[in-house]
Amino acid sequence: MVEEKPNGAVAPWARVLLVEDEADIRELIRYSLAQAGLEVEEASDGAEALDKLRAFVPDLIVLDLMLPGMPGLEVCRRLRSRADTARLPIMVVSAKSSPSEKALGLAMGADDYVCKPFSPRDLLMRAIALLPQR
Repeated sequence: MVEEKPNGAVAPWARVLLVEDEADIRELIRYSLAQAGLEVEEASDGAEALDKLRAFVPDLIVLDLMLPGMPGLEVCRRLRSRADTARLPIMVVSAKSSPSEKALGLAMGADDYVCKPFSPRDLLMRAIALLPQR
């Protein structure tokens, strides 16, 4: 999964933008993804996430729905309306776990929906499944 360069340095095999306002959950997800060799850029709200996309081109976005300021569903809608991010895989991670909330998240353009609390291993496997195959 991790690509080794000739000098022995390890390069990430995919890039993830993690958008989560709760620091403990953000760190848990970041750690899990980084342990698998993924490069993780973090944002704590929707506006910051959209701003980071100017310089960071991810292969996957992991997106909380209940964010301060701009809700995650609005971030998802904006990502789907832009040509450069319209096909970018989005995994929602949310405490909203009712069937109608999941259906709404998927209808707004999410590719997967993981409910909190979650297993870090399950989240990682689902993230990897959404990543483009090399």
